[in-house]
Amino acid sequence: MAEFPATASSSVTETVNGSHSFIIKGYSLAKGMGIGKHIASDTFTVGGYQWAIYFYPDGKNPEDNSAYVSVFIALASEGTDIRALFELTLEDQSGKGKHKVHSHFDRALESGPYTLKYRGSMWGYKRFYRRALLETSDYIKDDCLKINCTVGVVVSSTDSSRLHSIKVPESDIGAHFGTLLENMEGSDITFDVLGQKFHAHKLVLAARSPVFQTAFFNETGEDEQDMVVTDLEPKVFKALLHFIYRDSFPEDEDPPTSNSNSEPPLSEMLATKLLAAADKYGLDRLRLMCESHLCKMITVASVSEMLALADRYHAKELFYVCLKFAAENLPAVIRSDGFKHLKENSVSLQSELLKMVAGCGGEEGSAGGGKSRSVWAQLSDGGDSNGRRVRPRNS
Repeated sequence: MAEFPATASSSVTETVNGSHSFIIKGYSLAKGMGIGKHIASDTFTVGGYQWAIYFYPDGKNPEDNSAYVSVFIALASEGTDIRALFELTLEDQSGKGKHKVHSHFDRALESGPYTLKYRGSMWGYKRFYRRALLETSDYIKDDCLKINCTVGVVVSSTDSSRLHSIKVPESDIGAHFGTLLENMEGSDITFDVLGQKFHAHKLVLAARSPVFQTAFFNETGEDEQDMVVTDLEPKVFKALLHFIYRDSFPEDEDPPTSNSNSEPPLSEMLATKLLAAADKYGLDRLRLMCESHLCKMITVASVSEMLALADRYHAKELFYVCLKFAAENLPAVIRSDGFKHLKENSVSLQSELLKMVAGCGGEEGSAGGGKSRSVWAQLSDGGDSNGRRVRPRNS
């Protein structure tokens, strides 16, 4: 009788969990925005879906007449019949640890996890906390609220029996190429950067940069072994070589004071100069890395300068983020010195900002578009909606 191999598998249903902390500053200023109107957190990803926290300072339910604040978790990406568990925590800021917690994780639910049918579906509490009690509680400190949210997306998978496994280490090719750069073994090109010498390998540089490819192999003439670089600082060129060989940011000698990322800390100044170098040498990945790093440093005071920087060095993602940030914080941005400089020196960037603001205004859906016209007037001639008439350009 023929023997058949025995196999086994099991179905595993579990939750993929993720958390997000939402800090609401200026709570007293948010009051009065209207019943049913909310403040939204940034989106965060859990279980392959995007989520957002909605906070209603005047409540979501008209029947409550603003007696309660409301808090909801919303599905912010496309999806159907997503099953999930939720936890909402209002943080006690006195240090006593008496947080207000609504959680599904520690108790059995009669009907199982909650099901969200489509994008925009929400779960939460219309009467999350009575507003009068909240405003005299330890949940508010320095006019600030902290809400922590945990989402557990339910996923099912089939787990086949795995009798043998071999762990493969992470790629170390960057470390090997980095050693090649440090030892200078086989180097065939020397760069003179403001008097400081750097040895490198043409093949490596050409493989990473189309500009070096053209300089070393596509141009006729003598085989150059020395090149002079006059438009980059030695520190920046060293960081550029580090990326080319290791595909990562270097350790910054002058890092920012705080950094929560797993990447090495990088100052805004070095990231800006590396962005310029990435543009010069056609290093698209380095450009995106710098854009990602710089977009986390955008402020009201710096966004105008950052916008001009992104335009100069073809940083499309950073450019869009700057436009969106400026449009969302327009009244404060308009009053900044950076915006005044932008308005005086770059008509094209001002025009791009006008388009973004016009788009945001359309989404607001305010009656008659009065808000959009007011903003358009401020951007176009520095006046207000009662000043001289401004005629929007046809796009």
